[in-house]
Amino acid sequence: MPTIGPMTYFRDFFFDIHFLALFSALVAFVISTKFYLYPSIIYISKTKSLMDVPGDRKMHKTQVPNLGGLGLFIVFSLSIIIFGLLANLIQPDLIKLLSLIGATIILLFLGIKDDLMSISPKKKFVGQLFAVAIVVVLTDVRIISFDGLLGIGELPYFVSVLFSIFVFSLVINALNLVDGIDGLAGSMAVVSSASFGILFLINGQYMMTLISSVFVGSLVGFLRYNLSSDQKIFMGDCGSMLTGFLLAYQGIGFLALNEVASTSTSSNAPILLLAILSFPLFDTLRVFIVRVKQKRSPFRPDSNHIHHRLLRLGLNHKQATLSLSICNVLVIGLAFLVGDLNINLQLFIVVIAGSLLYLAPFLKVFEKNIDLNATKNRNDDDRVPIITIAGKIGANEAIEESIQPIKLVKDTSSDKELFFFSSNIQNEAAADNSSSFTNLKKEEKSLQAIENSGEQKILVKRSSEFKKLAKKHV
Repeated sequence: MPTIGPMTYFRDFFFDIHFLALFSALVAFVISTKFYLYPSIIYISKTKSLMDVPGDRKMHKTQVPNLGGLGLFIVFSLSIIIFGLLANLIQPDLIKLLSLIGATIILLFLGIKDDLMSISPKKKFVGQLFAVAIVVVLTDVRIISFDGLLGIGELPYFVSVLFSIFVFSLVINALNLVDGIDGLAGSMAVVSSASFGILFLINGQYMMTLISSVFVGSLVGFLRYNLSSDQKIFMGDCGSMLTGFLLAYQGIGFLALNEVASTSTSSNAPILLLAILSFPLFDTLRVFIVRVKQKRSPFRPDSNHIHHRLLRLGLNHKQATLSLSICNVLVIGLAFLVGDLNINLQLFIVVIAGSLLYLAPFLKVFEKNIDLNATKNRNDDDRVPIITIAGKIGANEAIEESIQPIKLVKDTSSDKELFFFSSNIQNEAAADNSSSFTNLKKEEKSLQAIENSGEQKILVKRSSEFKKLAKKHV
C-alpha cells in the first residue's frame, strides 16, 4: 500500500475548494492594496491629467482619476491566471477561462478609450457585442432553458444565443447606469459575486467558484480606494463594463447548473439570478419607464436614479450605498426562503417585494425631508441634484428632473433670491425646440456675475422678462 507523504496532504488541503475560495480572494485583495497598484494609477492619472472632470451631471466637485477599471482588470486577470494554472483545471475550463480573459481585454480597451476620449454609444455597443460573442458563441456560455419560468422550457439554439447576448449587454449597461455614487457599483458587485460564489461552492463548481472569489477580492481592494477621501479613484466606464460582464458571466454560468445537476440550490436558479442582480436591473427598468413617460429618449441620462433620490433625502454616498446593498441582500434572502414554491409564484413574490424595497425612498412621506435638505443646502456647492423652488412652482416634470444644483444667492442690495441655472436646463430647452424655452435661454445670459469682497460670486442682475419666464417654466 503506497505511503501518503506530506506533500500529498498539502496539495489536497491547498486545492480544497473551500480553502481555495478564501485564499484566492485574499490574494486578490493583497495585490490590490499592498503593491501600490492603485496609488500608481492615481499618480499617473494626475500627472498626465487623465481625470474625470466635474460637469452638469457629475456627483463630484473636483477632478478625480477614473481609471480604476484598469486596476480592477490587472488584479482580476493576474489572480485568475495564477490560480487557474495552480488548480489543474480541465481543458474545457481552461478554454473558457482563456475566452473570458480575451473578452475582458476587449472591454478594457473599449472602456479606457471611452473614459479618456469618449466614443459614440453605437461604437461602444458594437465592441460589447464582439466581446460577448466570444464567450457565448465560441465557448457556449449561454442561457439554455428558463426552467419552466413563465411556462418556458428549453430554448432553440439561435434564440438561446441571441437572448444570452441580450442579457450580457443588459447587465453590462445596467451596472454602468448605477455607477453614480461612491462605492455603489462596487458594493453591489461584491454582494452579487459573493452570492454566486457561495452557490458555486455549494454545487462544487471549481472554476466558477474561483472566478467569483477572485473577483470579490479584487472589488474589495478597489473599494478601499473608491471610498477613500485622499486617494479616491473611480472605476470609470472601463470598470463598470468589466464588472457588468463578469456578473453576467457568473449569472449565466449559474443557470447552466440545472443542465448538469439537479440540486436544491439551483432548482430555482432563474429566480435567484433575478434576485442577485435585482437592483441594477430594477433601477434601469424604472428610469427607462420614467423617461418614456416623460416623452424623452430612454437612453438620455438624467438624475432620476434611486441613489439620486436617497441623496436628496439627506443620505451621504456611503449611507446610500449601504442602504441599497442591504436591500439587495434582503431580496436575495427572500428568494432563498421561497425556493420551494412554484417558480412563477416565486417570481411574483420576489418582484413585488423587491419593488417595494427599492421604491420606498419615493414615498410621499419623504417629500418633506427633500424640501428640508434642499433648504439646508441652498448656499452649498452640493454634489446632489436638488429640486427646490422649481418643485414648489410646479415645473414640467421632465425639465424638473434635469435641473442640477440650483444655487440660491441673495443680492445684498435688493435682498431677493436669484436663480442660477446649470447648462443642463439649456440643453433641455434646445432639445424641446420651444420658443419660450429659447427665450428663457436667451434671458438667462443677461445675468451677470461679479465679485463680492473678492470671494463670493453673486448674481446682481436679471431682466424682468427672465423673472417671468423662470417662474413660468421652472
